[in-house]
Amino acid sequence: MIKINSAELKKILEITPAAQNILLAGKHGIGKSQILTEFYESKGMKVVPLFLGQMSDPGDLIGLLNKNESTGKTEFMPPYWFPTDGKPIVLFLDELNRARPEVLQTIMDLALNKTLAGKKLPEGSRIISAVNAGDEYQLTDLDPALVSRFNVFEFVPSVPEWLLWAEKSGIDKRIVQFISENPDYLDGATLRREDMGLEKSPDRRGWYRLSEIINGVANASDEIYKKISAGIIGMPAATKFFAALSENRLLTAEEILTQNFKDIENTVKGYETSELAIINESLFRYIESKNYDKSKSAEIAKNFEAYFGLLILEMKQEAMGHFSNLYTSGTYPHAVSFIVMNAPKFQAKIIKFVNSIA
Repeated sequence: MIKINSAELKKILEITPAAQNILLAGKHGIGKSQILTEFYESKGMKVVPLFLGQMSDPGDLIGLLNKNESTGKTEFMPPYWFPTDGKPIVLFLDELNRARPEVLQTIMDLALNKTLAGKKLPEGSRIISAVNAGDEYQLTDLDPALVSRFNVFEFVPSVPEWLLWAEKSGIDKRIVQFISENPDYLDGATLRREDMGLEKSPDRRGWYRLSEIINGVANASDEIYKKISAGIIGMPAATKFFAALSENRLLTAEEILTQNFKDIENTVKGYETSELAIINESLFRYIESKNYDKSKSAEIAKNFEAYFGLLILEMKQEAMGHFSNLYTSGTYPHAVSFIVMNAPKFQAKIIKFVNSIA
């Protein structure tokens, strides 16, 4: 199965004709429905999510039988979600491989002809489905004939994509920094409690919920917050997270870009290449998010340039290379524009370095 990230998914949604169906496989809580909803709602299309795993019989999907008094015949009443205004919709069939076999049979005609119990979806409507992938789920095997009606992709959004989203969305900065330093904990391994059959592990949905609770709380290391965190992201991840809060941490992008750079220069000099790579990403994310004080743009640009100048002065070749890759990757267009507009000499330094290693 071909793997795609968030940026590639958006391009696929843009390119794929409405007549073709898309199926996304991936773990729960990785943002499938959120990306789809934001993408299509930005284009003025309504997204209708249907959780097939919760449907007990086909009537939950196609509606109930009703006698037409004028014809004397029975027909299915349209379900609550069926569009009656003639406008195309995006029908998001979530948990496809958790649906009952009789519900899956109903999906066949819908996927092939965009028709449900004799009623056709408006022209231009799309069908996108999602399945959970992994041994930890109780799943239904899908009929190959049904799978053949979809373009199938494994959705694996990257950690940098999530971090940039988190920065833009105001996720608690302690969580953003923790994930940037411990990326394996974004979608951590599942931990099984054999005594109760319960499973709890960190995922993107969980980190979002934790941020809602601790955002703005200065002393989040209080015991009650540790227990709440363990209930959201699991005990091992919560233990690691709170241990990281009490340890000597890396400087944040805000600290590097908005303070007097001379005050933190020696600290930056002491960082290893792997730590500088984390900081590089955080600097670009900070500017790309546009959450900084615009009145401090000149100061931020000056410190950004001073940071790169320090990498040059200290001969941090790998960190410089990583920094330059971020600049040319296309992932941070606003950050690049910021440098061009506010620090043209800084841009010239970057271009010079890029040309030297080309």
